[in-house]
Amino acid sequence: MEYKNLEIWFITGAQLLYGGDAVIAVDAHSNEMVKGLNNSGNLPLKVVYKGTVNSSAEVAKTFADANNDERCAGVITWMHTFSPAKMWIHGLKDYKKPLLHLHTQYNEQIPWNEIDMDFMNLNQSAHGDREFGFITSRLRKPRKIVVGYWKDKSTQEKMAVWMRVCAAWADAQNMRIIRFGDNMNNVAVTDGDKVEAEIRLGYHVDNAPIATLVPYVEAVTEAEIDALIAEYEKLYDFAANCKKGAEKHQFVRDAAAQEIGLRRFLEDKGAKAFTTSFDELEGMKQLMGFASQRLMAEGYGFGAEGDWKTAALVRTMWIMGQGLPGGQSFLEDYTLNFNGANSSILQAHMLEINPEIAAKKPRIEVHFLGIGDARTCARLVFQAHPGEGIAATIVDMGNRFRMIVNQVDVIKPQPLPKLPVACALWKPQPNLEVGAGAWILAGGTHHSSFSYALTVEHIEDYAEIANIELLIIDNNTTIRSFKQDIRNNEMYYFLNKALS
Repeated sequence: MEYKNLEIWFITGAQLLYGGDAVIAVDAHSNEMVKGLNNSGNLPLKVVYKGTVNSSAEVAKTFADANNDERCAGVITWMHTFSPAKMWIHGLKDYKKPLLHLHTQYNEQIPWNEIDMDFMNLNQSAHGDREFGFITSRLRKPRKIVVGYWKDKSTQEKMAVWMRVCAAWADAQNMRIIRFGDNMNNVAVTDGDKVEAEIRLGYHVDNAPIATLVPYVEAVTEAEIDALIAEYEKLYDFAANCKKGAEKHQFVRDAAAQEIGLRRFLEDKGAKAFTTSFDELEGMKQLMGFASQRLMAEGYGFGAEGDWKTAALVRTMWIMGQGLPGGQSFLEDYTLNFNGANSSILQAHMLEINPEIAAKKPRIEVHFLGIGDARTCARLVFQAHPGEGIAATIVDMGNRFRMIVNQVDVIKPQPLPKLPVACALWKPQPNLEVGAGAWILAGGTHHSSFSYALTVEHIEDYAEIANIELLIIDNNTTIRSFKQDIRNNEMYYFLNKALS
């Protein structure tokens, strides 16, 4: 739904120096390119051609229209001819949405036998895009630069990554996050500056006493619960003591009531993400772990223990990955397995892992949860499927937000017959020693937003659009170079603040 309601604008840069025939040719080429991009089947958002701009007034009006159009998630610019950069200044200064600079050319190759000065005057992307590149750099304008022939699949795939991030960015600008309870007692890394988050990242964080949710849960009818239980029976296996008529089936019904009530509450509040706390459950029969698992699979962002930054990121990464295989989830670093080159981290949580990442059909189980006020709770138990993915987090460093992303390899764990939770076992790249060490050096959280569907490039584009710090941990990372990156970034942000 989010993708169908959004579009990307395509603006071509030119000037009137080369005469009316050139303007007509530029417009025709641009229309053909946009049509070809839309027909490629490789782009998640529709591209809309908004014409050729030839003056400062035309640029300013087009960008102002883009800012004010809710359907516009971002703008692609391309310089067909040489487009004097001064005419872009006022439009770019006031432009607030994501920007992609496409460095391409209408024709794929030089027509060696026919090329003449008319062709040279018309096809000037090679230096027209450099003129545009200067002014965006001079204005310190965040943007993505894609270089390649517009018909090539590799070029379109880079554009597609950016478009997915644009959709997620647009979604975040009116994201409301509901917190049932505060951060877990004295925990620092999951908290942060909510005002700065709204300024920088767009989303708004609200508190809701758990008592305001209780009436929604209590209002759920037995018939509604029956219908949802029937859905569970199609999707999941049931432990013997959780089936209809068994001793623990009532806990499953209570969890179903929580799911229905929580969904209605979030819909009424216009919220796209939420957090829970096992220390605040007054009036609730169990921690909403099962409901959290189910709603995460629908696209709601989730963060445990009041972690609103991770809840927002889970939602944002879900939007980015819509339609892509693999799944994504909230996860937490739980315990380590030292095994030489195969050393790994068991990712789990008390209850709340998205069943989208399950290797096999999840199983509904009910167990006592001996922490806080959680009591006996229903949950989906499974292990994540093997594959490569990314784990990402945002932390508040006081003077800036820092995005940290680690490429990880999910591997098959040993059987865990006495651990009734969903889990994933992964090896952080390049290995546990460097991957975990760099994550800790960067101040990374014990919670993360994990995705099989996304790549580091998605997170790079997000950090660029948000204009926040980014630290990448992958197979090329060394602790020595990572430390130097952190030192360099500290100096950059210190000087940036001093100069501003």
